[in-house]
Amino acid sequence: MKKEIEASPKEAVLLLAHGTPDVLGEMEEYVKLVTGGRGVPPQVVHELQERYAAIGLRDTTSIAGPHLTRWTMRQADRLRGRLDYPVYVGMRNWKPFIRDVVDDMTLAGIERIRAICLAPQNSRTSVGLFKRAVENAVAGSFSVDFVAGWADHPMLIKAFAQRMQGALNAARSKRHDRVAVLFTAHSVPTRTIEPSEAPVEYHGMILAHGPDSYADDCKETARLVAEELKDILSPDDWYFAFQSQGMSGGPWIGPTVEDTLSQLKADGYETVVIQPVGFLCDHVEVRYDIDIAFQETAKNLGLKLIRAGSLNDSSLLIDALEDLALYGKDYPASSSSSSVDAFLYRNAGSPNLNKLTA
Repeated sequence: MKKEIEASPKEAVLLLAHGTPDVLGEMEEYVKLVTGGRGVPPQVVHELQERYAAIGLRDTTSIAGPHLTRWTMRQADRLRGRLDYPVYVGMRNWKPFIRDVVDDMTLAGIERIRAICLAPQNSRTSVGLFKRAVENAVAGSFSVDFVAGWADHPMLIKAFAQRMQGALNAARSKRHDRVAVLFTAHSVPTRTIEPSEAPVEYHGMILAHGPDSYADDCKETARLVAEELKDILSPDDWYFAFQSQGMSGGPWIGPTVEDTLSQLKADGYETVVIQPVGFLCDHVEVRYDIDIAFQETAKNLGLKLIRAGSLNDSSLLIDALEDLALYGKDYPASSSSSSVDAFLYRNAGSPNLNKLTA
C-alpha cells in the first residue's frame, strides 16, 4: 500500500481541471490556450460565445463565477474540510493557471504534492497534458505523485449510481414509457487514442505515445454504474455514446449521441435518461451540449430526454477525492461490496466520511 500522505504544512493536494473563461470577451484567448496557440476562426469563437452565453456567461464577471470554476472550487473547499493539509486548484487552460499555483505552493514551502486530475478516465489529450503541465511548472522543485486514471473508484461509481437512480426512478414514476439509459463521455480525435510507437501531435502539442485506455476507461465507468444499478436497470436497456465531437479536421471517436438517440427511437424507446460519466461537474458540455442541443435533437425525434444531475459537490465524490488524496491509486477497484467495505475500513478515521454501506 502506498504511504498515506502525511499531515504536514510541507504536504499538499493539487486538484487539476481544464478551466473556463470568466467573461465572454476572454473566449478567443481561452481557445488559443485550449488549442496550443493555434486558435480557431472568428466565427467559431463567436459560436462558442453564444453557447456560453446560453448557459449564463456574460460580458462582466459574476459573483458565482462560471459553472466549471464554481464547482471545482466548491469540491476543493469540501475536500479541504476533510484533510489536515492544504488543497490547491490549478487549471490548464485558464485562471488559476497551474504554473501560478505551483509558484504559490513553492512560496508556501510545499515540498511534496499529490496531484489529482479531475478527469477520471485516463487519456493523452486531457490527463497527459495535465501531467506535462504540472511537470513543466514544478521543474523538479518538489516531489509530485500524479494520480491519473481512477475511472473505477468505488465511490465514484457509487456517486454516479446515486444520481442516476434518482433520475431513473423519477422518469419511471411519471410515465409508462419504455426507458433507456445513455451514458456518455467527451469524444476525442481518433488519432490521439490509436496505438503509436512515436509521440502523437495534437494542436501543436506533443503527447505521449503508447496505448491509450481512454475509450475503454469511459465504457468501464458506464459498465460499473450499470452494474451498481442492476436491480433497477436491465443490461438490455443501457447504452454508451461519445459526445461533443470537435470541429477540427479528422474523425473523432463515436458513436455520437445524436446517432444513438436516433437508433433508440427506432428501437422503440420513448424516454432516455442521459448521464455524462466523463464529467464531474456542470460546465458547457453538460449545460449546453446536453441540456440545450441534445434536448432539441430528442424533441425533433419525438423522444423525452432527462439528464441525471451532475456530481458537482456530491458527498460520495468528495469521499473518492479524499481517498485519492490519502492513498493515491492504491484502492480496491469496482463498486463491489468487498471493495466498498475495504474503502470504508481504511477511511474509518475520517470524521466527515460519508458512511454509505454497500
